Amino acid sequence: MSHIRPLVPLLVTAGILIGGNGLQGTYIALRGTAEGFSPSVVGMVGAGYSIGFAIGCIYVTRLLRAIGHIRTFSAMASVAAVAAIFMSMIIDPVFWFAMRFVTGIAVSSLFATVESWINAKVTNENRARTLSIYRFVDLGSVTVAQYVIPTVGIEGPIIFNIIAIALTLSLVPISVADKSSPAPPETMTFDLRAVWRISPLAVVGVIAIGLSMAAFRNIGPIYAEKIGMSITSIATFMSAGIIGGVVLQYPLGVYSDKLDRRRVILWTTVGSIITGAYLSFGAGTNETANIVSVFLFGAFSMPLYSLCSAHGNDYAKEGEHALVSAGLLFYWSIGATIGPLLASVLLQYLGPRAFFAYTSFIFAGFLIFTVLRMRARPPVPPAQRTWRFRSLLRTSAYFNRLANPSDKDERK
Repeated sequence: MSHIRPLVPLLVTAGILIGGNGLQGTYIALRGTAEGFSPSVVGMVGAGYSIGFAIGCIYVTRLLRAIGHIRTFSAMASVAAVAAIFMSMIIDPVFWFAMRFVTGIAVSSLFATVESWINAKVTNENRARTLSIYRFVDLGSVTVAQYVIPTVGIEGPIIFNIIAIALTLSLVPISVADKSSPAPPETMTFDLRAVWRISPLAVVGVIAIGLSMAAFRNIGPIYAEKIGMSITSIATFMSAGIIGGVVLQYPLGVYSDKLDRRRVILWTTVGSIITGAYLSFGAGTNETANIVSVFLFGAFSMPLYSLCSAHGNDYAKEGEHALVSAGLLFYWSIGATIGPLLASVLLQYLGPRAFFAYTSFIFAGFLIFTVLRMRARPPVPPAQRTWRFRSLLRTSAYFNRLANPSDKDERK
């Protein structure tokens, strides 16, 4: 564990940052509903975050090259904290959309800075173990943050202030612990058509994940509220989905390294469809059934981003990995922009049952495309895959940034 010790301040910073951001996503959905915002308006506010997130991912490398990691982190953490405070001062959906847009730019830059810093400070021999610890920091901080809401309540500016405090405090460990900073990233041509040529399946997969899972993160609390859950139960419901996302992450990754990765993607997608359909038509308003089912839904659906990213990198040549990672994240953000809007409109006009029926429909379309791609292209032999465990531990939409494996992969 000696290689972890120098990274402890950075991991503490990441935990505070991720916890504050995870709290904000759930709280804004509940606070917006309490203020009389319709589900479609809440979805619009969530889309603002996704649009900003995409823009931040495109430009963060330029910022890192210009001013370095510590200054980039300090500037973006300050911007995100100010945006949270402003949202407590002006309760207006258009203003909230603008602030969430700004927050998306800042948070994507913060996550990219932390992840690239961690990758620069470890070696290939200890990278997987380090990233696994980072992943558990992520899981633990987001899960704990959900319970701030029932403890404090959703009224008033208190939680917005807590979010701003967390974002500001995240500056402390990273600022005082270590004077070293990674070298700025190299310039990279952003070519979405090239990413599509490398792996159409990975592109369609991350768009489907953005459409479905961004909707879950932004509209899931409204679904839980509509079926009669209390604030505490809503926190448990969202935490169950997040925790479920880690359970199958490692086993599915190991299995996909040994076989055709697309088969694992296919059967994981089937699991997402079945669990989503049960949440829509079987769980009803039963609280226990919903929490158990959303745990299984997260277990199947959340690892899909890592699996799709790994599949795309299977076909990438040397020097194309950073392009694939950035491109897939941008494609994900397209789905993440549309998903909350579409899901919120369906929930508003067709009721809570429509929410997980929507996710099952999206995953069913991806399932059909996966079958077609399996017929169109041979798999990459396991011996030629070098992505392996690094992709497993970068789940979710949210932490596949600036990945740049050093090994060589061959396109088939």
